[in-house]
Amino acid sequence: MEHITDLHIHSRHAVACSDKLTLENIGAAAKMKGIDIIGTGDFTHPVWFSELEKKLIDADESGLYTLRGSDTGTKFVLSCEIATIFEAGDKSGHVKKVHNCVLAPSLEAVSQINGALSKFGNLAADGRPVLRLSAAGLSEILHGIDNRIVLFGAHVWTPWFGALGAFSGFDSIDDAYEDQAQHVHAVETGLSSDPGMNWRVSALDKYTLLSGSDAHSLDKIGREVTSFDFGDKKPSFAGLERKIREHDTSMTVEFYPEEGKYHFDGHRNCNVSLSPEESKKYNNLCPKCRRRLTIGVLHRIEELADREEGARPISGKPYVHAVPLLEVIAGVSGMGINTKRVRETYDRLIRAFGSEMGVLLKCDADSLDGVDEGLGNAISRIRDEKVNVIPGYDGVFGIVDIMGTVNKKTSGSQRTMQDF
Repeated sequence: MEHITDLHIHSRHAVACSDKLTLENIGAAAKMKGIDIIGTGDFTHPVWFSELEKKLIDADESGLYTLRGSDTGTKFVLSCEIATIFEAGDKSGHVKKVHNCVLAPSLEAVSQINGALSKFGNLAADGRPVLRLSAAGLSEILHGIDNRIVLFGAHVWTPWFGALGAFSGFDSIDDAYEDQAQHVHAVETGLSSDPGMNWRVSALDKYTLLSGSDAHSLDKIGREVTSFDFGDKKPSFAGLERKIREHDTSMTVEFYPEEGKYHFDGHRNCNVSLSPEESKKYNNLCPKCRRRLTIGVLHRIEELADREEGARPISGKPYVHAVPLLEVIAGVSGMGINTKRVRETYDRLIRAFGSEMGVLLKCDADSLDGVDEGLGNAISRIRDEKVNVIPGYDGVFGIVDIMGTVNKKTSGSQRTMQDF
């Protein structure tokens, strides 16, 4: 049986995250989204961990938890993101930064993890703690506590904090995790890339490609997900860990990667967005202010690629592109995501079709027009990849133009090479 997972989210205790990210609200949002297993996020934060201990139960001793007194059916897996900051081992003095995702098999294991990691930083300062520790050192500590712990590179291509990002200083997972690389079996592709882009780098063939939302608010939960088939077995942490280790995902649901906020190169302060080819013509400098461009994910993948675009390894798993349902409704109606009409339409669709994933992936598109005229056409265009996407850059999200109504020249004031 297929189970949809979102293994990377945050709580209300992480910096720049919504205070509505409570366990109760996360569980309810997961059900509406159609997510069966969702990360708790932020288990290193002492206040959040105390709440996890009080409110979560592992009734069937599977390593997956349910919310005490809840009947939503949502399972929680203990998860967090950890930022490791450390000096390069080559005596250059360069500072390395890697964001890591961690999944733990039990509250007892998390208690030990938190005790060990508290020596390297203030766990109470942020739900995503910043630790003075190498990525390899983090792995060594985690797997010294419990070999079942899952560690994988978070949004692995983002410029400053992805293990393979343009400014990370690493060209491989082996470089980033050193002698602990054998414990890393997966990488998260992030919003600005999809599996097809990652398939161009053959060194990644040995890693499971995971997709998660990295949600900072309830609406963002499930914007990317990974599906696993547990067959006739009940889902468990052991089963999840094994499938990640054995590269046994069923499929992922992806952002259009151009919508991610680091897909293209650019300079936000100057409203400059450039393709990799355009950036190279300017020696990777902003053509307006001559400062260094933020090198995006597409550019970085092209630097490391040893396969042509469109190549697919034998291990490649299916994936589809989708647009969050609130964005679709807003695009069709011409209204803002937070307007009353858009929210009411969303609620009607969930009642009619069961979940957001049901609407985006499974339902007959024509049936959607009975809820809101034009939705069926919009969903069909997204499924058929007949949308235009204005690429994101340097922290600015891209724009999915579903109905062909967005004027590139006036959207976000982006300036491209042809403007100079």
